[in-house]
Amino acid sequence: MQKRLNGRAWLFVIPSLILIVAFVFYPMVQAFLTSFQTGVANNLKFGGVANYQRLLTDSTFQKALFNTVLFLLVQVPVMILLALAISSMLNNKKLKCRGLFRTAIFLPCVTSLVAYSIIFKSLFANDGFVNGILMNLHLISQPINWLTSTGFARLLIIIAITWRWTGYNMIFYLSGLQSIDDSIYEAASIDGATGFQKFRYMTLPLLKPIILFTTINSTIGTLQLFDEPMNITQGGPANTTITISQYIYNLLFKYQPNFGYAAAVSFVIVVLIVVLSFIQLKVGDKE
Repeated sequence: MQKRLNGRAWLFVIPSLILIVAFVFYPMVQAFLTSFQTGVANNLKFGGVANYQRLLTDSTFQKALFNTVLFLLVQVPVMILLALAISSMLNNKKLKCRGLFRTAIFLPCVTSLVAYSIIFKSLFANDGFVNGILMNLHLISQPINWLTSTGFARLLIIIAITWRWTGYNMIFYLSGLQSIDDSIYEAASIDGATGFQKFRYMTLPLLKPIILFTTINSTIGTLQLFDEPMNITQGGPANTTITISQYIYNLLFKYQPNFGYAAAVSFVIVVLIVVLSFIQLKVGDKE
């Protein structure tokens, strides 16, 4: 009976396994082999580690790597803390219209990437809504060049990513908060704990697995960042907002096609994701 059940189980598993091997693992192996080939288009030949050596002297790749890491180090902590704070406030049962606020904050996650990028580009244009508001409030005397100034262009990308993905992480934290027994907080209140102490010593430790999950997910997503720089700033000005994923796209479709070097650059993302995820797992889950 057990053998027959195992055999039937494999009938369900094998089709999915074949699809995963064909469309995930085989392309990964093929891309890794391609990363050791040089040349363009169909004229590829084995070049050893030439593509990986080129990474060390490629100034555009170094800019893309710097920008990607910068977005990661700045945006992910801000987004995680903001999502934690918002979820804590929206978990308050005394708050009216909680459902409305939750829906409003989560809605950016389901909007079209291209559509919201175009809207952001319009809002932060020289004659856009944001500059108009800031000038009317007398906070600035002349329009800010959000799209053509290095610092403000990077800040714009960070604002756009944070606006879109904070609500996504908030949903995870809300589900975690709702699974915490209210009696724990009641006992803490009887012992004289303040709201901050409850959050610091009770909420954060109990949400630790979810925080670890969202941090790793956000790290992976930021390292693969493409849509916002591509649609809002086109990687400019002077490649100061270009990311690794956008550089891979340029190598394949914008510049002269270079599949080998593009594959080598893509494996930099793989290495970064593996290393950072491993570090986060070790730091966040010592048990």
